[in-house]
Amino acid sequence: MDARPFIDSLDFARNGKRLSGNIPLAELPRLQDSLYSAEGILEYIITGGVDMHGDPLLDLNLSANCRLVCQRCLGGMDHQLRINTRLMLKDQASLDALGNDEILAEDEQETFDSILAESHLDLLELLEEEIILSLPIAPKHPQGICNTEIGLNEQKENPFAVLMKLKRN
Repeated sequence: MDARPFIDSLDFARNGKRLSGNIPLAELPRLQDSLYSAEGILEYIITGGVDMHGDPLLDLNLSANCRLVCQRCLGGMDHQLRINTRLMLKDQASLDALGNDEILAEDEQETFDSILAESHLDLLELLEEEIILSLPIAPKHPQGICNTEIGLNEQKENPFAVLMKLKRN
């Protein structure tokens, strides 16, 4: 990707704009710690809009096939990433007008996550954050698939058996 995409999030939402594209997973640096390899392409569609109350929102549709690190065998495992989420936009002025108790009460009533509206919102950072939040905490192959489980039923030689042989001589 030549340039990082930025949007004015409130303008984008209120005017119902839409943006789509592809990003190599290698261009998402914070995601690399969770990946076995940086191969793969993230496909995204971001659509702005307003809800029935006139509040601005962003709908995100993300998809990618990536390879995560299995926490059991530390090998690569395929993971299909499919994210369809709605983010409500909150501007700083409306948050400043509310007290802390009102903000907490509003958060409990909302069914969608909220982000702070920005005039210069970095889309790559937003997409990367949503991906990281959606990943499993400890990804593992299904039971019986890991490379470490292949030899579990085989008898391993006791490491002290060599010492026992020396003692007998």
